[in-house]
Amino acid sequence: MRQVIIQLVQHLRPGGIETMALDLLNHISTLDTHCETHIVSLEGTAEQALAAWPRLKPYSQKLHFLNKPAGLRPDAVIALSGLLKQLQATAIHTHHIGPLLYGGMAAKLAGLKIHVHTEHDAWHLNARANRRLQRMLIGLLKPTLVADCDAVADVLTRYFPRSQPQVILNGIDTHKFTPVHPDEQCLMKAKFNLPQYGTLIGCAARLETVKGHQFLLEAFSRLHPRFILALAGDGSLREELQASAERLGISNRVYFLGALDDMTSFYQAIDIFCLPSLNEGLPLSPLEAQASGVPVVITDVGVAAASSVKTVACWYPPEMPPHWKAAFSAVSTAAASLPRASSFSPTPTLRILPGRTSHCYS
Repeated sequence: MRQVIIQLVQHLRPGGIETMALDLLNHISTLDTHCETHIVSLEGTAEQALAAWPRLKPYSQKLHFLNKPAGLRPDAVIALSGLLKQLQATAIHTHHIGPLLYGGMAAKLAGLKIHVHTEHDAWHLNARANRRLQRMLIGLLKPTLVADCDAVADVLTRYFPRSQPQVILNGIDTHKFTPVHPDEQCLMKAKFNLPQYGTLIGCAARLETVKGHQFLLEAFSRLHPRFILALAGDGSLREELQASAERLGISNRVYFLGALDDMTSFYQAIDIFCLPSLNEGLPLSPLEAQASGVPVVITDVGVAAASSVKTVACWYPPEMPPHWKAAFSAVSTAAASLPRASSFSPTPTLRILPGRTSHCYS
């Protein structure tokens, strides 16, 4: 039987959830030739998404945009329901609370019987209003509930005892993200016009408050001048962060690379990876960095620590910015004596993820 699966996201800008949806689109059809996958974005237009994220271009025929304005829009439910019927969808997979609301209601109107919902983090449930809304939606829509790690599943079970979430770990493609020889690392740095000297710290995240770049810049300003910082990603705080780098006197050592398509080369270029987030689910970037043989420093928020391997990572709470200097110094010293890993085998890999997820659509 032919299956048509709809991945519903809030927007299609570079990010962990969006990358996961794109990987599912790319790999599920490879596993099952009778399965067709589309991605629907509640917000934005195709032109905006393709301009911001060129990686989407090969999949443009499978991408759909509702261009929903801000606020609660019942007409978006009607439009999405019509699109589901037009695509002859057999299942919908929603990601996060907004898509759960719109996708679940549209699926009911379209007569879809299969609705999978994945929670990628749990920090939004700290707000009582969000808990009330999610409790109502889970009870009304009755999706197959998936958590991306045990810690998120524990929170869902605590707040919604009858929800019975399944755990399907986020995954990465360990054939794509691999270490390189030190000689090749020089070539990767040259790709991004990064200095060949010094120790290169890299961060890959949207330039938004929740990602904690301001803390990173303040900590970096206290490090020895031999350290270089490369920031992959874009966002609303770019100009503000560039001004902060100027104010801190480090603008000559901080490189704003913007959104990158070639993340494989980025990880292979850097010496240390840092993710200073204030909130996280199970992030992909530390997995990708470690698969590339790069030691990581991450904040102990959400379930971010679950993405790390003890031998190459350290983490600490973000509430104490003065500790950043000590943590950076410690990991830098360790990184200086630690050869880049030649192999990495995290539990969640992309080869497992699509197979396990596709069972939920049956």
